[in-house]
Amino acid sequence: MTNHPSTPQRQPVVCVFCGASSGTSPVHLEAARTLAQALHAANIKLVYGGGTVGLMGEVARTLVSLSGPSSVHGIIPAPLVKYEQNHDPADPLSHKIDESIYGKTTVVKDMHTRKQMMAREVIGGGPGGGFVALSGGYGTLEELMEVTTWNQLGIHDMPVVVYNVDGYWTGLLDWVKKGVTSGFIGPGNAGILVEALSADEVLTCLRDYENAEGRFNLTWDSQ
Repeated sequence: MTNHPSTPQRQPVVCVFCGASSGTSPVHLEAARTLAQALHAANIKLVYGGGTVGLMGEVARTLVSLSGPSSVHGIIPAPLVKYEQNHDPADPLSHKIDESIYGKTTVVKDMHTRKQMMAREVIGGGPGGGFVALSGGYGTLEELMEVTTWNQLGIHDMPVVVYNVDGYWTGLLDWVKKGVTSGFIGPGNAGILVEALSADEVLTCLRDYENAEGRFNLTWDSQ
């Protein structure tokens, strides 16, 4: 029997959705740091929204400090640079990000391109990757719900996890339950979105995730 060299395993990629604000309680920044530490320990790459402030900046900065600049890829639409990155309006070059601190940054033209690129990196990664939501606002919720819907429709089959820090996402999780009892979410799709209460539990959810039995097995062109 001929022995063939094994194919190197792809590095898992986790996309983290989170706020460009820090929140009013320090527990949210601490959660961003502990999640980054867990990603480092598991040799998981981060793709995220490219911000250098708030929770976005904290998770990226912490992981780069531990795993190096190649461990992080930030993707940000050009119009958001002045809102989601430290930026001095008087200095046109101040939006240039120090990759030794925040990792690689790609500036794209719009939100759709940002989300598409982030999703492709996750899907192209190895086992143990997926989508994770830390605390955040409207944008974080919108991104979370889009990848949840994409999972339901069969566009991807990657895990979708909410890191429920200090009960932040409890209202959303209760809404899912209400959607099931009210007949708007099928019981077989209730498990698409899973809850984690710690950074270690996030990794466990990513590793052990099972796709919901109610997902639609639809065929899609390249998204």
